Amino acid sequence: MSILIRGGTVVTAEQSFRADVYCENGIIAAVEDGFTAPAGAEVVDAGGMYVMPGGIDPHTHMELPFMGTVASEDFFTGTSAGAAGGTTTIIDFVIPSPQQSLIEAYKQWRSWGEKAATDYSFHVAVTWWSDQVREEMGVLTREHGVNSFKHFMAYKGAIMVDDGVLLNSFARAQELGALCTVHAENGDAVFHLQKKMLDQGITGPEGHALSRPPQVEGEAAQRAIAIANVLGAPVYIVHVSTEQATQAIARARAAGHRVFGEVLAQQLVIDESVYRHPDWQTAAAYVMSPPFRAKHHQDALWAGLTSGNLQTTATDHCCFCAPQKAAGRDNFTKIPNGTGGIEDRMSVLWHHGVGTGRLTPNEFVRITSTNCAQIFNLHPRKGTVQVGADADLVVWDPEGTRTISAKTHHQNVDFNIYEGMEVKGLARHTLSQGKLVWTDGDLRTVRGAGRYIDRPCFPPVFKAIDLYNDLHKPVGVDREVATAVTP
Repeated sequence: MSILIRGGTVVTAEQSFRADVYCENGIIAAVEDGFTAPAGAEVVDAGGMYVMPGGIDPHTHMELPFMGTVASEDFFTGTSAGAAGGTTTIIDFVIPSPQQSLIEAYKQWRSWGEKAATDYSFHVAVTWWSDQVREEMGVLTREHGVNSFKHFMAYKGAIMVDDGVLLNSFARAQELGALCTVHAENGDAVFHLQKKMLDQGITGPEGHALSRPPQVEGEAAQRAIAIANVLGAPVYIVHVSTEQATQAIARARAAGHRVFGEVLAQQLVIDESVYRHPDWQTAAAYVMSPPFRAKHHQDALWAGLTSGNLQTTATDHCCFCAPQKAAGRDNFTKIPNGTGGIEDRMSVLWHHGVGTGRLTPNEFVRITSTNCAQIFNLHPRKGTVQVGADADLVVWDPEGTRTISAKTHHQNVDFNIYEGMEVKGLARHTLSQGKLVWTDGDLRTVRGAGRYIDRPCFPPVFKAIDLYNDLHKPVGVDREVATAVTP
């Protein structure tokens, strides 16, 4: 099968230029102006539009078992919704239960992932520590293409890990050439504040935000960075939502440390006032961790993206419908944590980023695709428009407009956190593996068409880190052997 995307402007993280893009057998075969396609090739008219690498969402939770229920979005519906919005690859999370084999959990998630409509990969969470976990981390990297491990510093009594686990896991991951990612919230502080809110009679969704103030994220981010620095290891902070965490990352990067930060599209445009909505169900729909913040934190997040201190954008896509959220009607700690947004990430970021002058189109590509591909060692297979790369592409209409609504979205959830938001900029056509999976409002995804993507360990940054650490390793002092002195 072959497709020619004709008449568009190619936009990558580095440059923009006029070119036709020819795709054959799932691979980009030519990028050149005035390309003549072979007879029989399907032609997509991209006149007046941009041709960009498909979006990569590095943080999703499809069909996640969590808080006594299971996320409503499965791998087929979730990746299909992503395709409708211009996202062609996701990196989801395998989350073993404490004491569960990492390999066993990985195999379970792989079985769920087989229904995916577009390409996918996995981070694997380390939720406990033992010699078994240490060995299984090695197996996952060598045999299953896993090059990143997740650590929760929150959810006390469930999947939260302490500093000892962080030290052991970070050190092991560094040996393997794998990147450690961290959910940075001080779980002990959150647990204490949750009890305090409930004791004061605060049981509604507002209690969720009040029990997770910005300080608990800032402290945890700083602590995770400090632990990584002690080991000389890189670290990636997921869903950064506060000025404090952003500043911690900026300070570390200014000091030369390899620290990466991820921000969620929804955290850039929605603030904590949603938890004060008079309708309980509406307020509960926004319960996620970390919670939405006061508006001044959004300015810090945008500045982090503009400066390069925050490198990637994600969604933490984890959907729970109204009946599921209702489990916490009398106790906010029982509201399943999670919101949707995989279908809307790209449009929201374009409208509020490029449309306001905060981002250039090239920076947009960088934070929605290329940086993620480079950090997690998918580049140049993903995240760029060049010969030999996967034909995962989006034809982007910068003038196209739509109103986001649960009535029209493709996500398997009965609420949309952006309900009623009008956005300018949308995916007119989306290609996955060189096939049109979304075209002018027609969703054509096929269940199980997505591929599991291996991600090799030791991306380039690790070679630099290993050399630096070797040149700066601790050196003992040679001393003469002490001799006993007879008085």
